[in-house]
Amino acid sequence: MAKLIYVTNVSLDGYIEDEHGRFDWTPPDDEYLAFITDLVRPIGTYLYGRRLYESMSLWETEPTLAEQSKLTADFADVWQTADKVAYSTTLDATSTARTRLERSFDPASVRAMKASATSDLTIGGAHLAAQAFQAGLIDECHLLIHPILTGGGKPGLPSGTRIGLELLSSRRFSSGVASLHYRIRT
Repeated sequence: MAKLIYVTNVSLDGYIEDEHGRFDWTPPDDEYLAFITDLVRPIGTYLYGRRLYESMSLWETEPTLAEQSKLTADFADVWQTADKVAYSTTLDATSTARTRLERSFDPASVRAMKASATSDLTIGGAHLAAQAFQAGLIDECHLLIHPILTGGGKPGLPSGTRIGLELLSSRRFSSGVASLHYRIRT
């Protein structure tokens, strides 16, 4: 069975965006981008909330992103090669290839995806991930902690849900970002 992995950027105080909806404090440098590309290279399917899907879709709809460097071209290729599921009640259609639109998160459907997938899946978007955490679907977390305090905003992890974690690995980047990779304890 494939794993469902939550990958997210968070501030040191645990937010994925500040109270104004900005996440401009997460721009990747080359070291970080190479790490993220290698992290998601084996992923077969990305599950996204609407806002994250719209942000990430630029890797396909804005060719100038890929043209910036070999690293950005590699990431764009990896992103475009994977299947995507965008969860949204407001999108009329998706703007990228290999993308399916779902109106609501259905735990049974995600279980079936995990059971039939030949490679792992990631989930992104705090609200969507919270639903997957509460349904017991997430197997691992990659928290990419940025050296900033936002003082508030959208939490990267669900509240009201207690889950034991086992640290699998950690890494510090020259930018001060720390990667913490956890497995969910069952």
